Amino acid sequence: MDHLLLAAAAAFTPIAIGAVGLGTLIGLIFGSIPGLTFTVALALALPITFGMDAVPATGLLLGTYIGGMTGGSVSAILLGIPGTPSAAATVLDGYPLTRQGRASIALGTAVIVSTIGGIFSLIVMMVSVNLVSQVAIKFGPAEIFALVLFGMSTICGLASGSMLKGLIAGVIGLMVMTIGIDTIDGVNRLTFGSINMLQGVNLLVAMIGLFAVPFIIETFARHSRGTTEVNRTGSLRAELPGIRLLARNSWLIARCSAIGTVIGAIPGTGGAIAAFLAYDNAKRFSPTPERFGKGAIEGVIAPETANNAVTGGTLIPLLSLGIPGDPATAIVLAGLMIHGITPGPALFMTSETEVYGIYIAVVMAYVFILVLQLAGIRLFVYVLRVPPQLLAVVILVLCVIGAYTVRNSAFDIYTMAVIGGLAYGLMRMGIPTTPVILGMVLGPTLENEFRTAMALSDGHYSIFYTSPVAMGFFALAALIIALQTASGLRLRKTTKLTEKSNA
Repeated sequence: MDHLLLAAAAAFTPIAIGAVGLGTLIGLIFGSIPGLTFTVALALALPITFGMDAVPATGLLLGTYIGGMTGGSVSAILLGIPGTPSAAATVLDGYPLTRQGRASIALGTAVIVSTIGGIFSLIVMMVSVNLVSQVAIKFGPAEIFALVLFGMSTICGLASGSMLKGLIAGVIGLMVMTIGIDTIDGVNRLTFGSINMLQGVNLLVAMIGLFAVPFIIETFARHSRGTTEVNRTGSLRAELPGIRLLARNSWLIARCSAIGTVIGAIPGTGGAIAAFLAYDNAKRFSPTPERFGKGAIEGVIAPETANNAVTGGTLIPLLSLGIPGDPATAIVLAGLMIHGITPGPALFMTSETEVYGIYIAVVMAYVFILVLQLAGIRLFVYVLRVPPQLLAVVILVLCVIGAYTVRNSAFDIYTMAVIGGLAYGLMRMGIPTTPVILGMVLGPTLENEFRTAMALSDGHYSIFYTSPVAMGFFALAALIIALQTASGLRLRKTTKLTEKSNA
């Protein structure tokens, strides 16, 4: 109890509160601008903490991390361009809601469920940090490969219409992420003799191209034809979801919070995987799955709840084992160690006050998120009053800057343009781009964990089928594929019967 009181006294000083608020604001800004991720924001914020005490410094870093994770939904909903990879699934229904004039309710719902998911994961972290970390640490390469393969099986569900087109798109995503130098053997892959292509394709650069460039091309094409649509802004006030809406989706919010927390606790996964798994879960168990992708509010609730629940989940292995789950938490780990906090099994014996300070900082960060985003919704929605062709020019400039700043490489600008042109061509052919994203997000982890598992087993596949956890995920993946195949066959049969009856 004494340590909790000391932590509260340190966390509620003006400097500590200001540090959390500043970090949250920085994270929101960087997260909402495509290309400027919260990982970059954390790298810039880390030197600021050098002159601070441990609790304010930790609050600044965690505020930046949480603010960035939440901020990605702003551009995803308003412009159809995710500010962070974790917000890619939010685009699928968030942007259609904006086109229907419901941007305010989409943004309001996103911030409320983000806060719920984040607080849920924090509570789980506080009451079961040791238990969850012990489960997560048992996930070796074989188990993580099976988990990611299970995630890849959701391509079948995301490819509405033709499963073949969905598989084609997924393979394209996998191929794009193999470009560059193989991280294990060091050989060149799909570089075609180009030195620039040795650096590979950055995920964020690819996502900017996939989402932003088709929007820009389509906007300029409509303007040249004189068929530019006027954006429908809807309400310019902050709209919050009603109690009835939240109650109706309470079970969905609980499921997605759990998905995000568990995925976050497994090192090497992250918010993007959690968001897509949650989105697929929401669509699969919805009584009206046909609404997804057309402006279903559940399509915003699921990914935003899950990707923010990841924030608490990633702190579980970070604090209890000293294992960062992604680059962002690696920077947080560096910040903790700089200030004399060494995560690991002995953390609660050596730095109990600072741990309680971390808990308080996370709660404060979500309070700031709630206040800042609700206050900013009205300003955010004003973006939609800008003529589309002018907005496209601004987005083009921001995307070029964002693509360049990811690795300070001009070649990434050309990569963004090429991938964007490919995405536009896929759209014109009716091939969905969502499986492309899923292949890009999951592909590197899928390959690395498979090859690591094979190396550990001296090339024997027994490492996969002797693991009960891995076999469980394989069974789930097979079940999903079988169910989706059966659903597709039933839909095709129904369509043929309808066509015969109409003839």
